[in-house]
Amino acid sequence: MLIIFLMKLLHVALKAEAKPLIEYFKLKCITTKPYKVYKRDDIVLAICGIGREKTKLHLKDIFDKYPFKIAISVGIAGCKYKEIKIGSFFCTNQKLKDIRFATITTVDKALDTSNSLKTTLVDMESDSFIFTCREFLNEKEIFVLKIVSDHLETTIPKKEFVWKIIEKNLKNISKIVNLKN
Repeated sequence: MLIIFLMKLLHVALKAEAKPLIEYFKLKCITTKPYKVYKRDDIVLAICGIGREKTKLHLKDIFDKYPFKIAISVGIAGCKYKEIKIGSFFCTNQKLKDIRFATITTVDKALDTSNSLKTTLVDMESDSFIFTCREFLNEKEIFVLKIVSDHLETTIPKKEFVWKIIEKNLKNISKIVNLKN
C-alpha cells in the first residue's frame, strides 16, 4: 500500500515576506534556483518573485514536485481606504471565522490612485496564485492572506517594515496553516 504524505504550501513573492515565516516555522532552505524553497516536515515555502508570470511559472513547477493538500499565499497589499490601518490582516478569497475578509484586485504595476480600483486591496500576484492552484486543488484548499502595507504608494516598503507587519500576524497565518482539512 502506497501512502502519500500531503504537504502544505506557503507562497510569498518577496524574501522579506518569507523571513518571519521561515523563522516561525523553523524552515530550512533546500533550493535556491530558479526560486528559493524552504521546507520542514509538512510545510514547503516558495519565494516566487513579484508578478503574475513568476507566480504562475514557479507554482506549476513546485506543484510538479510536491503533493499539496493546502496552498496559502501570504503577502503585503496596498489598501484603498486610509481608515484601514497598516498591518491589518485579511483573507481575500474565503470568508473565515475570526479573520476579516476583503476584496482584492491584481495589477501588473503598482497603483498610486484609487480612481479605477473597485476593491479594497490591490496586489501583484493573487489572481495568478488562485488560477494556478485551481489546477491542483479545490477552492476550499486555497487561501490568499494579505496584510496592508500601504495606502496605494508605488514604492516597495522597506524589508524591515515588511518583516514587522508579517511578524505581528503570525498567529493568524498559523491558524490557516494548521487548519484540519
